Amino acid sequence: MPEPALEGGAGGPKPPRGWRRRPKAGQPGPSSSVNRDPRRSITVRRLLGLDRSGPPPPQTAAGQPLRPWTIPNAIGFLRLALIPVFLVLALSSEDGVGVLPAILFAVIGWGDYADGIVARVTGQYSRLGALMDPITDRLLVISGVVVCWDFELLPRWALAVLVARELAMLALGRYGLAHGAQLRINWPGRISVAPIMGAFFFAMVGLEGLAAVLLYVGLALALLASVLYVREGLAQVRARSTHERPKPSSSA
Repeated sequence: MPEPALEGGAGGPKPPRGWRRRPKAGQPGPSSSVNRDPRRSITVRRLLGLDRSGPPPPQTAAGQPLRPWTIPNAIGFLRLALIPVFLVLALSSEDGVGVLPAILFAVIGWGDYADGIVARVTGQYSRLGALMDPITDRLLVISGVVVCWDFELLPRWALAVLVARELAMLALGRYGLAHGAQLRINWPGRISVAPIMGAFFFAMVGLEGLAAVLLYVGLALALLASVLYVREGLAQVRARSTHERPKPSSSA
């Protein structure tokens, strides 16, 4: 009597279409995350920072190690080091208008996008980068305000409103952190960066009319973003206080 054919072998019954052999215990399947490189699935929108869906990287959360020695942080250190160089070049000019300080300002500003792209490509996120980037951005804005204020390249009242907004956001941010509010940058705040930075750049190359228009547009977006931040922060604080409020005990 011939021996029965092994399952799936020659002469044996064929498995149904779409059937896959179940992996043995301890072996990853074909769709397991072990075989999948998360950096390969990155989309163009996520690479450019347009898609911010999902939670922030866990390496940037509070309590995580700083991890200073990464490529994105090296770009961040360079941005910080170039800010005083920009101030010296701009303030030592006769009228605040010059190609070299304007280009240097643009390089520092675009460096923020560069280190973000590098972090997403390499996966080198860090707590230090999450803390350093907003500080560098605010120092760059303040530096642009100082130059444009000193040489009156832009309306001083608008510059004063911009500085007041930055100081108010710092104070509100500290208040929100103290009360457990976790705010993420909204789209008006994200979009406002480009016209504000562009206003400083075009003012330093002599296009003051265009610079003023960009400053007004960026300032309006920044103020709208601040209103949305305050509303979201207050909602989170109220929800947290309601959740933590002890329920009244029912008396028998």
